[in-house]
Amino acid sequence: MKFGVFDHVDDSGLPLVEHLENRLRLAETYDRLGFHGYHIAEHHGTPLGMAPSPAVFLSALTQRTRRIVFGPLVYLLPLYHPLRLIEEVAMLDALSKGRFQIGIGRGVSPIELGFYGLDMAEQHGRYQETLEVLLQGLSSDELNYSGEFYNFDRVPMTVRPVQQPHPPLWYGVGSAESIKWCAQNGVNAVTLFHGERVRWVTDLYRSEWQGSEADMPLLGVNRHVVVAPTDAEAMELARPAYALWRQHMGKLWYERTGSFPLDDHLPLEWDAAQAMGQGCAGAPDTVRSFVAREIEVGRVTYFVSGFAFGNLPVAAAIRSAELFASDVIPALT
Repeated sequence: MKFGVFDHVDDSGLPLVEHLENRLRLAETYDRLGFHGYHIAEHHGTPLGMAPSPAVFLSALTQRTRRIVFGPLVYLLPLYHPLRLIEEVAMLDALSKGRFQIGIGRGVSPIELGFYGLDMAEQHGRYQETLEVLLQGLSSDELNYSGEFYNFDRVPMTVRPVQQPHPPLWYGVGSAESIKWCAQNGVNAVTLFHGERVRWVTDLYRSEWQGSEADMPLLGVNRHVVVAPTDAEAMELARPAYALWRQHMGKLWYERTGSFPLDDHLPLEWDAAQAMGQGCAGAPDTVRSFVAREIEVGRVTYFVSGFAFGNLPVAAAIRSAELFASDVIPALT
């Protein structure tokens, strides 16, 4: 059982300089406390993501941490030229001495992809070709590829990753097709589902996995988490912070389309979200019981906490991580 952290790096209301410095301080905290991984989102044109270029932020993180593995969850592959992405991945892996992880995805927001002029009819094809070129380029000395969108003829791969044939892959799963693909290709999987739907993900993954349980990639679930000395204090911190994060989550959709496709899945208020199992705010005993149920019911091997969101003060997020590491993790490993 391993424990990690996910962060949208969403707007905290602070100036960008201070906001990003706080996130780097948090990454140092996760590293010091022994968390396995740190994952950030990629978003564009929205306060949901204030690190729209993950590689820039993560390059700073390589110099501020020593043990924790990290990466985007996910790179929006249709927006990247694969040759540039190969070189950035190899550099990040070298700067971190082999700790970089590659999260991959097509992108769920046609609004954000549209800002880049992407034709959504090409989304899947560009994703597929970029992934093929990325993996081939990272694992070979010379890149040769012929496709609909990209063609490469004997391009020297002079910048190589530390991890061979390439850094580990991650994917945010939701469909049966994506779960099966991850299991068949040895890709780490993380889901936002809750309740029995998590168990459906992990059971399906295990049914498709051909190796041993010991060699299986990580099966993760992502939840908002606030830990404080008392339940009341944790709830008081979580309510306004979650409400702001949720506002950021739907902002572009409401402005451009008038509705948000995840309204039923993501309540506007924290109390309803916690009741649905989207997260937990409480004293260490409360959070420990919540996480234990998530692990038991979902049969996950990776619990991913979101400690920083909305306008939650950085000191409160650091305390959450510290209490989680000292009072929650030891009882569950």
